Amino acid sequence: MPVSFSVVIPNWNGLRFLAVCLDALREQTLADIEIILVDNASTDGSQDFVQTKYPEVRLIELEQNRGFTGACNVGMDAAKGAYIALLNNDTEVASDWAEQVTRAFESHTDAGIIASKMLLFDQRDRLHTAGDFFTVDGRAGNRGAWERDSGQYDRGEYVFSACGGSAVYRHSMLAEIELLDDEFFFLLEDVDLAWRAQLAGYRVWYEPRAIVYHHLSATGGGVTASYHDGRNGIWLITKNMPASLLRKYARQILARQLALLWQSLKSWRGSEARARIRGMIAGALRIRGALAKRKRIQAAKRVTDEYIESILTPV
Repeated sequence: MPVSFSVVIPNWNGLRFLAVCLDALREQTLADIEIILVDNASTDGSQDFVQTKYPEVRLIELEQNRGFTGACNVGMDAAKGAYIALLNNDTEVASDWAEQVTRAFESHTDAGIIASKMLLFDQRDRLHTAGDFFTVDGRAGNRGAWERDSGQYDRGEYVFSACGGSAVYRHSMLAEIELLDDEFFFLLEDVDLAWRAQLAGYRVWYEPRAIVYHHLSATGGGVTASYHDGRNGIWLITKNMPASLLRKYARQILARQLALLWQSLKSWRGSEARARIRGMIAGALRIRGALAKRKRIQAAKRVTDEYIESILTPV
């Protein structure tokens, strides 16, 4: 039976969060929802809990931890909905979240991605992100992060990207531009997908009425995040930024990478700093793979470099 809205939840030992996440999805005002939970070989009993307490959820059990990207791609490949959401297991969505996202897609036919208004789970008057931005020197960031929510992001608008913790994609767009880059494994994979969407002519709409509460960094961060941020940040720029913009902003891009490296070297005794350096080295050593992907991505570009520059944030 066809469905209009699919929700894919990657899970790795997230048992303590699942009841809140799945209960909120049970309460959605949009009835036509498919829920897929992809488990990354958890050892905390997540699988039995879902099978027993939430029989309506389709559980896909992976034999090994394939990371955020691997789990999400398996779930998205199995999803049947016209719209496919990625939802972190440590979130709670408002009861009309799926309905508001669906309305946003219907109202903005040029949008291939919808970004939700994400608030901190334990401080619900504080923002996690109101859509994401990308700067000309290669930095991805959350709009409004840590700000008190006083209505400053209550107007819907086009943004660069959507946080992968609650991003929603048109199924038809994913069929065209492909899913997450599985080599990213974890971190910046959502921005990479947004880059490919923007280059292909799809836009990203931030919908403030689609509310999500998030336990920030509850199931990721630390050394793992530092390594993948250092590595994936290099691949992200290499794959996606058009040649004319690479030339124009080469000095700023290089200066930022050198500043990150210098900051990490100064903090060498810290495990996260060393992890970032390892990640940056890995990104540089394996850059040929990113360059090969770049050829395909840039060949499929349907917008002008001037348009891409217009949606980047100055520094």
